Amino acid sequence: MRILVVEDATRLNEIIAGRLREEGYAVDATGSGAEALRMAARVPYNGIVLDLRLPDLDGLEVCGRLRQRGCWTPVLVLTARHDLEDRVEGLDRGADDYLTKPFEFPELFARLRALVRRGAVERPAALSAGSLRLDPAAHTVARGATPIELTSKEFALLEFMMRNRCAVLSREQLIEAVWESGYRGGSNIIDVYVGRLRDKIDRPFGCQNLMTVRRIGYRMGADKREPDVA
Repeated sequence: MRILVVEDATRLNEIIAGRLREEGYAVDATGSGAEALRMAARVPYNGIVLDLRLPDLDGLEVCGRLRQRGCWTPVLVLTARHDLEDRVEGLDRGADDYLTKPFEFPELFARLRALVRRGAVERPAALSAGSLRLDPAAHTVARGATPIELTSKEFALLEFMMRNRCAVLSREQLIEAVWESGYRGGSNIIDVYVGRLRDKIDRPFGCQNLMTVRRIGYRMGADKREPDVA
């Protein structure tokens, strides 16, 4: 397993890299955000340990650029920042986990092992289906450049379907994912909400992303302009 350590404090960089090597990892290290981006473009790392306070690029910027470039290597952020807002922003920019300084090495190793097991799975910050785009962090939906206002339940339903794009989802699956466990209504509530979504995200634009699969449920596909096909 090969790990990239990005930490500008020279001594801490050396300590982290040394301890990881003792754990059996192959380790590359740098104190520069720009250099980290160049290294990650050349080498398929299994994990990245990333400090937020770097002398050139902020760690959040490094993480965001990695994801924009299609690098999905798991990122463990090291930070002395305790503010919730900073942690939330980091996760929204594509970080996978946080460890606050000062930390204990057994916890660093455990968190890194968990991330490495997960692997480099694509986890885009924003979801898209054709010209339809949904940003979970900003809680926004747009068709091209046109913003679309949704209720919280409509947004949750659309987000779940976009995260499971192209999968055929039954009404029962959608209720289980979006409605509270105590919901006792009928499955036709899904038909009602899908109809509302179509009135907002599809019909005004002459598009069709929400498709009916008769006798089963619905699926989210790419932009389509012809009628549903059973």
